[in-house]
Amino acid sequence: MTRGTHKPGAHGTSWRTGGARRAAAAGLAALLLAGAGAAAAPAALAADTHREEDRGRLVSVVPVAVRDRAEIIRELGEQHIGTDPVRHGVRAYRLTYRTVDPYGRPTTATGLLTLPDGGGHRLALVSDTHGTMSDRAYAPSVAEDARAPSYLFAATGRAVAAPDYLGLGEGPGPHPYMDTRSAVTASVDMLRAARTAARGLGRTLDGDLYVSGFSQGGQVAMALGRAVQAGDAPGFRLKALAPVSGPYDLLGTQVPAMTDGRVNDISGVFYLSYFLVAQNRLHPIYKDPSEVFRQPYADRVERLFDGRHEDEDIVRQLAPNVKELLTPDFYRGLGHPTGGLAQALRANDGTCAWKPGVPVRLYAGDGDTDVPIGNARACERTLAERGARVRLLDLGAVDHQGSGRAALAPIARWFGGGAG
Repeated sequence: MTRGTHKPGAHGTSWRTGGARRAAAAGLAALLLAGAGAAAAPAALAADTHREEDRGRLVSVVPVAVRDRAEIIRELGEQHIGTDPVRHGVRAYRLTYRTVDPYGRPTTATGLLTLPDGGGHRLALVSDTHGTMSDRAYAPSVAEDARAPSYLFAATGRAVAAPDYLGLGEGPGPHPYMDTRSAVTASVDMLRAARTAARGLGRTLDGDLYVSGFSQGGQVAMALGRAVQAGDAPGFRLKALAPVSGPYDLLGTQVPAMTDGRVNDISGVFYLSYFLVAQNRLHPIYKDPSEVFRQPYADRVERLFDGRHEDEDIVRQLAPNVKELLTPDFYRGLGHPTGGLAQALRANDGTCAWKPGVPVRLYAGDGDTDVPIGNARACERTLAERGARVRLLDLGAVDHQGSGRAALAPIARWFGGGAG
């Protein structure tokens, strides 16, 4: 998604892996669909058929990529991602599965399942949750650019489940950006779908779960770990948490940083606009965009976040900074949120306010002007106060995307060693 420092959408994951997308053989597709036992179209799901046990049920499996070990090493190396953990080639598949929307109504979502091409029959699973993206076509199950983390983790000999979240990839509806609750339900249900799909491919997931994620996905990873530990994903055992550069502290760090210079202007405008438009569907922030956004931006902002605009296109049509984007009253109110804005922030804050029963490594960079390192420091303090085994690994003077690249190989090695 992102193209570099201070580029719009630097909160996201546009991992440039290079090379054309390659489909696996048609015979393999037939095998997958036979093993999954389902190929119904998402539109066939009716609200009155929803049951809790339907969550995570596999709808379809589509092979999307094959990479041998040499290709993985070359492509990751071109992105300055460490390749020493690479042991295998990989095969990747788009899964469509049943889940629920933010209101608990039945819907479908898509995600990427990546398996090592070789290695053992029984595999541990890595959950990798992606960062901010406005264009649904950038999601891992449909975009080659978003697959580097999946390829690396799978190349170490583990299965990898990378959910697109709701409304991205080939899932229906708008994306409820930064709605932690629905990101977690979509991620939990992706774990269930991955288990079924792996079985259809002749592999077995052994239940051990390692959780990572970058940027928005770092926040989702913390919340997902909490859900798994609480028993929301039966059959999976949380083994370790390794989120990277997540906005864990919305009220204390991330929102204040958008007005005091710690977040660069372009990223601040992009993230805050996206958050307000998406969260307004769930919380009563405004009745008309002009209550929040200045003109001419009020007349276009909701249309820009329709899931079909690239980040650069969005930023070109919005204000140069947050102060010029927002009405004076709303801008002043950012310092002391009230009403629907306060509801939205509180609902999606506090993802570190629990005690993981597994080791936690937080990765962040000092040079990050998208998600300042203060988020990770606040998370570390909160976890430590609760008695968690937590370490913050400062990646140095790297920018946001740089932190994501720098953390991948160390996380892969840590997970590969059982994350003790």
